[in-house]
Amino acid sequence: MNNNTETLISIIIPVFNEEKNVIPLARAIAETCATTLHETIFIDDGSTDETRKKLQGIQKEIPNLIVLPLKKNFGQTPAMAAGIHHAKGSIIIAMDGDGQNDPKDIPSLIKKINEGFDVVSGWRENRKDPFISRQLPSRLANFIISWVTGVHLHDYGCTLKAYRKGIIKDLQIAGEMHRFLPAWCAWQGGKVAEIPVEHHPRIFGKSKYGLIRIFKVLIDLLTLKFFSGYLTKPNYLFSGIGFITFAIGCLAGLLAIYDKFGPDLYPKFRIPLMLMSVFMGLISVFLVLMGVLAELLVRLYFQAGNLKPYRLADE
Repeated sequence: MNNNTETLISIIIPVFNEEKNVIPLARAIAETCATTLHETIFIDDGSTDETRKKLQGIQKEIPNLIVLPLKKNFGQTPAMAAGIHHAKGSIIIAMDGDGQNDPKDIPSLIKKINEGFDVVSGWRENRKDPFISRQLPSRLANFIISWVTGVHLHDYGCTLKAYRKGIIKDLQIAGEMHRFLPAWCAWQGGKVAEIPVEHHPRIFGKSKYGLIRIFKVLIDLLTLKFFSGYLTKPNYLFSGIGFITFAIGCLAGLLAIYDKFGPDLYPKFRIPLMLMSVFMGLISVFLVLMGVLAELLVRLYFQAGNLKPYRLADE
């Protein structure tokens, strides 16, 4: 692997009940990165099998292997956040611990990062997963995410990605947000690229992914869209919707009044229109008040965390 030996590479791998996969994966990473200054961080996400013991047992063989055990199973995104927090390298490689990502793709990711990109995402072009249960939902999710975020990638779900630590170190990720990191970084001014990577069929263990994850992704996507577009100006969103509902309420009220004193065209709709007018008016008031409260909370959020609503070009 040809890379600047002065640059520390941190490889972070969240694992949960992968006792048969972690040792071959750790050895493959050590072999691929033998000539590179690197650290490999396995985040044991509350495994109930021998995963942690297997990893700790191989630490003498691989000295730069770090085992970061979590108290319970928090999920892939919190586990990745723990890995990012503890990583010391200026470039972070994230990958799955199920043996389906190939460590031999790490040099290609780093080479692309060194071309000036902040995020390089893997694309499982020849994916070795069941089509109906895994590939089809993933393709639909990729289309929706690309459309909503404006950052077009073939494979948001591929964990194998490379990041410059400077652009993700301050990100607060939760839920299933790890898959949206390329879009988030792009919104922060980062340069994002995508390269094809190898993908192997799972040999040991069972997949932790299910169709229910699609709904979680859609909910997190709404959250991400709010944070990306309205984090520093939430009043624009709430008050904007409030003005729309107020306009609808006024229109309903005018139609009811016109029907009352006019040609009496739709007497059956007169009362529903008046009720709609009142409710829309109340909703618009609540939305405007929520916008003001959200604005205050955002200001407290930035002040309490000493955060900046901007990013310098050299960060």
